[in-house]
Amino acid sequence: MSSLLPDVGVSGVVASVEHVNSQIEGTFAEVGGRLGRGHEIFQELNDGLTRLSGELSGTNIEGTAAAFQNIARKLTELAEVLPSESASLDGIGRKASETSALLRALLKHIQMISIISRSARIEAASLDSNRGSFLDFTQEAFQLAKAAQDSVESCTRDQVQLADAIKTALDKHREFQTRYREQLISVSSELIASHGRIQQQQSNGVRLTETTGASAGRIAQAVGISIVSLQAGDSIRQRLEHVCHGLHVASGYATGIVPDDAEDAALISRFIAGLEAEQLDDAVRQFDTDIRQIAHTLSSLGSDVAGIVSQGKSLYGNQNNTTSSFLSEIKQSLNHASELIRSCENARISVDRALSVVEDTLGKFRRAASELSHTVTDIILIGMNAGLRAGHLGAKGSSFVVIANELKTTADHISGGAGMLRPVLDEIEVSANDLRSLRVDAESSQLAGLENSVLAAIQDIEMGNERVNGTMTRLIKEGAEFEDVIASAQDTLKSLADALAVLPDHISSLRADSKTFDTMPAAAGEKAKPLLEDLANRYTMATEREIHRRFLNDAGIKADAIPDKPATETAADDVLFF
Repeated sequence: MSSLLPDVGVSGVVASVEHVNSQIEGTFAEVGGRLGRGHEIFQELNDGLTRLSGELSGTNIEGTAAAFQNIARKLTELAEVLPSESASLDGIGRKASETSALLRALLKHIQMISIISRSARIEAASLDSNRGSFLDFTQEAFQLAKAAQDSVESCTRDQVQLADAIKTALDKHREFQTRYREQLISVSSELIASHGRIQQQQSNGVRLTETTGASAGRIAQAVGISIVSLQAGDSIRQRLEHVCHGLHVASGYATGIVPDDAEDAALISRFIAGLEAEQLDDAVRQFDTDIRQIAHTLSSLGSDVAGIVSQGKSLYGNQNNTTSSFLSEIKQSLNHASELIRSCENARISVDRALSVVEDTLGKFRRAASELSHTVTDIILIGMNAGLRAGHLGAKGSSFVVIANELKTTADHISGGAGMLRPVLDEIEVSANDLRSLRVDAESSQLAGLENSVLAAIQDIEMGNERVNGTMTRLIKEGAEFEDVIASAQDTLKSLADALAVLPDHISSLRADSKTFDTMPAAAGEKAKPLLEDLANRYTMATEREIHRRFLNDAGIKADAIPDKPATETAADDVLFF
């Protein structure tokens, strides 16, 4: 074994091919590494935006709907019950005035009992017989009247307190109604509108994350495809290595099986050079196509990334500003609602006091009325008993009989007055109960819980917005950086394309040197077979094997079937695939 015939002029070609081959490995490793980082970024963005989309459309936001509606309903109820509460207070006030008149009438009748008792005492003193019994009767009637008078006078004082409390509560309630009723209705409407707007804002947030997430997902997929397409770099690198090896063999720099005949050796050398020219031509054309496709993909990626960056700035810039302003408005509405509720509760303190006075007063009045009934019965019995005894005295007792009848008549008036008082007290009690029932569903403590739930939901929204803001900021920042990566990758590929541009001239030169025959002489062909088989055994691409078979067949050399051989993994594969 020794070297082939001297160099047939391919050393320059080999140097150029090896130079290009060295650039391919570095270029594709660099581009693949950058695209791999880009793939990670956009895959992470896609995952993050997908999660955010689910969070923004979660049930915690839906739960605020009931809170908004309940607060709005409570405010509306507060506004609606104000006139009814005023009417109830006014009704209690009018009945309290009526009670005052009835108490004054009762007091006059009771005072009349005292006057009649004093007259009876004077008359009893003029009697000759049973004077002591009649004096006892008059004294007992006087004491009963005095006790009844004290009770009614106490009720009269309580009635004054009741009237004052009702008047104070009614004045404050009417003032609140005048100042705040329309505000209650207005804030209620604002909260209902806010509920609709917050749903719209959340829908916009979901749309934003879904749209940008889908775009990020498509870009991540496209980057992945681009990374896979970079396999062409490894393929062409192997093919160029095979071409360089063949040219080394052809030029005599590689160890081969040397034929005995120098003329055959030269013929074989040119034949191999021609074969490698075909292999190089096909490899360059295929690689040029691959580079153009990769460049087109990178250009499309650049446009997509620029689009998603622009989309993120446009959608989220408006969304963020609008949402922040909108959430501030909701908080202001909630604060306003809370202030109104507190003002309402402050105004209702006087109503609570009035109701407390009503409850105490009604109890005293009813007890007084009950005691007055017993007193009236006792006075009537005293009068009847005194009248019967006076009747036995004949003419001397006639005056006392008249006094006893007057005592009974006055007692009947007291009984009638007490009877008129009871239904009035019943009406006051009904009005007070109505007023209490109006207040049952409007306690501020209930509204405080609803307000807290809304504020918690707003906090969730704000936290979600912060996460969206962070993700979108990263999207915009890393998207812009990835645009630079794409531009740099395109420049790198252009430099490689420029380096490839010199190879067609070398291919033409090789073809010109090798075209000294139409067919390979049979003897030389047989001698070339070991070298050709060695070259064929190095092929890892089906295209290489096909070109080899076709070139040999065109030269009249029967090409045996070349077994397939898988491509060898290299360090570049580890760089390019993730």
